[in-house]
Amino acid sequence: MSSIKLRDGKIISNFSVPYVIAEVNSSHNGNPQLAREMIDAAAEAGCDCVKFQSWSAKSLYSKTYYKHNPIAKRFVEKFSMSSETLKEMAMYCKEKGIAFSSTPYSKEEVDFLAEECDAAFIKISSMEVNNSEYLEYIAGKGMPIVLSTGMAEFSEVLKAVRILEGSGNDNIAILHCISVYPTPIDKVNLNNMLGLRKMFPDHPVGFSDHTIGDEAAVAATVLGAAVIEKHITLDSTKIGMDNQMAMEPEPLKNLVHKCKTIHLAMGTEERHLCPEEIKQRDNMRRSIVATRDIRAGEQLTKEDLTVKRPGTGLAPTELARVIGCTVRRDIESDTIVTMSDLEI
Repeated sequence: MSSIKLRDGKIISNFSVPYVIAEVNSSHNGNPQLAREMIDAAAEAGCDCVKFQSWSAKSLYSKTYYKHNPIAKRFVEKFSMSSETLKEMAMYCKEKGIAFSSTPYSKEEVDFLAEECDAAFIKISSMEVNNSEYLEYIAGKGMPIVLSTGMAEFSEVLKAVRILEGSGNDNIAILHCISVYPTPIDKVNLNNMLGLRKMFPDHPVGFSDHTIGDEAAVAATVLGAAVIEKHITLDSTKIGMDNQMAMEPEPLKNLVHKCKTIHLAMGTEERHLCPEEIKQRDNMRRSIVATRDIRAGEQLTKEDLTVKRPGTGLAPTELARVIGCTVRRDIESDTIVTMSDLEI
């Protein structure tokens, strides 16, 4: 089974209990205390990891963009998180017993996550799928990688994965992703996970969920998602970059519970009968029963027999065997016929 090993030793694989990532993005509004509260909420919800975004005004947009969107620069500066604060978040995650990661937008941010923050993995944003030189750089760090695939054609995803592999890193998980915020439920196309799994049999496949609600995440779990990523917020009514589709703590807790519970329900392709179900055979299956009073010495005919509950006697599959047999002792009507009643 395809799998990857994170730096904290956790294994991610297809059809395993899904690894749930709480995506913080900018919902902390640049407030470290609010970010800590979001880490607390993610840990309480049962998530496996809290993921931040390592962008800054310099690494996210060009001067050309800011020239035409001057307000955007002030917004990005306000909602970004400094390296020092991000490292504090990584340390706080460790205290809370939950993994830390982030999405870098520059080589310097990649280095910082790998060397200073002890991130469990590097998350590669969908926007980087066609950024070949950057992909090579990230792969060269030797970190486990989680790659989102929003906006990308199959050919682009294939090229990106081959670049990562060709740079000596095959510790890669691939996330099906639709880069629409929020994603309408009829645009999610979850079966694309199956296509990704066929294309990349050596890498686990998961789902980065930008829908409202938990239906898509649960369905992805049924399809064997190795990873479920969901945006978190403490208050979805506040204005923010992704608050309109981020999930508050209690619904997130329910999502985690549903995903991890539904995994238990899925089982395997093999048919297994548990001891409790086998025990039910005695109660719910049928046994051969006499349709009339039958005297010792008579030979059984088809009309002498029927099948009724419970299943503690001869099974219906024995009918052909007992028809024509001589009865050793009297059998009362509507009672179970046993092997000791017959001369076989």
